[in-house]
Amino acid sequence: MAEKPGRSKKPTWVIDKERSRRAAAAETLWLFGLHAVRDALANPARQKLRLVVTRNALERLGDTGGMTPEISDPRVFGKVVPLAPDSVHQGAALEVKPLKWGSLSEAALRDAPGERRPLLVALDRVTDPHNIGAVLRSAEVFGARAVIAPARHSAPETGALAKTASGALERQPYLRVPNLAEALAQLKQMGFTLIGLDGTGEQELPALLEGLQGRAICLVLGAEGPGMRDLTMKSCDHVARIPFAADFGSLNVSNAAAVALYAASRG
Repeated sequence: MAEKPGRSKKPTWVIDKERSRRAAAAETLWLFGLHAVRDALANPARQKLRLVVTRNALERLGDTGGMTPEISDPRVFGKVVPLAPDSVHQGAALEVKPLKWGSLSEAALRDAPGERRPLLVALDRVTDPHNIGAVLRSAEVFGARAVIAPARHSAPETGALAKTASGALERQPYLRVPNLAEALAQLKQMGFTLIGLDGTGEQELPALLEGLQGRAICLVLGAEGPGMRDLTMKSCDHVARIPFAADFGSLNVSNAAAVALYAASRG
């Protein structure tokens, strides 16, 4: 049958791209726990869709940011809200759209409150949402401009991540990029010195930082176990280690990030 005049068939790749955009626009997630929900309600940049609370949680929550809450019986809360059975929700859950932090350059070049030097964190294949939530919390405390991770093989924005971040997810940019190596190359062009953290590093981090006073720094950390990929490590200007007092093991990635952020934030 001949195609009707005036109607052109779209290429498959165009159709797939449009479907992907529609799916992304429809994507939502549930935040849970009083702290995470309260901070999301107070965030004007967060698109909020549905608030479900118990009466007790509503009293503890306070201001709902103009949202009309749905009151749920505590005994059926888990049936009303699609959360994992082990989620410590405290009787409060909020359905939201993921946050949009803009481009890599927008996140990397923004001024962070109280910063002594431009500071970023890049995470290579860190998939545990609790680890990333803890890193976001430390990044906010020590004035990092953003936390960067690859879109694939890293934890997405989830309720578990938000709860561990203890509100930091609403304020600390968490930017997932298509290609981490390309993102690191762009950061170099923006003037950032890339410091990979690994137990094999020849230099100790404090000594290295002394020679980089005032320089913009991106701390690069890999997942526990495999560490940074070879390409990621080769992208770094320096590979350093955190000094420790004994020959037993290494720090958890979120603890290592906190220690490194503290050291780098000193100037």
